[in-house]
Formats: sequence, C-alpha cells, structure tokens
Amino acid sequence: MHIEPGFISAAKVMGANAAAAGLLFFYVKKLVRHPLDIIKVLLAALFFSVFMQGFHMNVGPSELHFIGAMSIYLTLGFIPTMFGFAAGLLLQGLLFDPIDLPHLAVNSLSLIVPLITVHYLAGRKLFDKGIRQRVSWPAILKLDGIYYAGVTAMVGFWLLIGEVATPFSAWLSFAASYLAVVAVEPFITLLTVRTLKRYEGSPAVKRLFIVDRLKLKA
Repeated sequence: MHIEPGFISAAKVMGANAAAAGLLFFYVKKLVRHPLDIIKVLLAALFFSVFMQGFHMNVGPSELHFIGAMSIYLTLGFIPTMFGFAAGLLLQGLLFDPIDLPHLAVNSLSLIVPLITVHYLAGRKLFDKGIRQRVSWPAILKLDGIYYAGVTAMVGFWLLIGEVATPFSAWLSFAASYLAVVAVEPFITLLTVRTLKRYEGSPAVKRLFIVDRLKLKA
C-alpha cells in the first residue's frame, strides 16, 4: 500500500499532510483522555511494524503487505490502532525506509481512512454494550473485506491523482493480490482474539488489551 516518492506532486502531498494531521487532531482528545491508550498506541505501532516488515513484496504499482489490521484493531481498539498505524509508518521510515518519509501522510491515510470506515460501518457493533455482536470468522472476514477494499481504493485514488500514468491493469493486479491476505488474515485474527480471551482475567491483558469487551461465537 506504499506510494513511492515521485508519484504525487508536492502540492498534493501537502494536502495529504493537512488531511492526516486534521484527522489525528480530531481524535487526539479521545486518546489523551485515557493515558493508558498511549501504551496501546506503542504496542499497535510495534505489532504493525513487525507484521509489515515480516512480509512485503512489490506488486504492480505498490506493495503487498501483511498488515494484521483487524488483529490489532480488535485487541487494542480503534483509537490506538489509528495512531499506531501512523506511528508505525514513522518508525519504519526512520529505521528502515527513509525514502518513504515524504509520503508518510499519504501512506498513513491509506491505512487510516479504511480503518475509520470499518469502525463506523461494522466494527463498533462488536464493542457496543447495547448492540454487541459476537466475534466469529464470518464477522472478521467482513471486517477484513471492507478494510482491504478501502486500502486498495485509497491506493487507486493516489495513483489516479498522481503525476505518473499508471495502467488500470497494474492497479488491478495489486488489488487482486490482497485476496490472499483476506483469505488468510481472518484465521490469524480469530486465533489472536481467542488466545487473549483465555487470559482476559489477568492484570496485564486486562490493562493492555480490550478483548474483555468482545463476545466470541461458540
């Protein structure tokens, strides 16, 4: 989901910087209300970075990554995951890929906008006490489907407004590559949630994760 430097003009990158900063600023008040969530942000950034560095390959005009998005979202929560994605991309840029830093906001939006979509369309129902639904493989598959459709759409958007002409077939090959991720990642997410649920009564899990707010389908 990375957009390489040179694809987008400086003016549009500045627009992306403003949009990303505005989104994070809008949600930062919710983050500072719960200081423990800052630790969750660091955990989200760490897990995300490990997943991203663990598997990535060039496909078409961008890169295919194992993001672990729903594993992080369902165990650490919406706000920590959002800030964790941005912090994780910053960390990777500083440590591994300095060339990606100019597009930090562009790539952050490619992850954050789909996450917001997932949360408000389907995800928060899994946490809401009044309408809490049970976590199951089909439910996670739905979340992943929405999320990765959003990621590929965001990459398509950046390529569409970019300065480098990109054939539609190249974007299509990139989008199709995420079908493998959507097929595999729900199993990993469900395993992660089930494992943490077994220890949800322990002080560390209770303080650092939010699995106690989820109900698992038997």
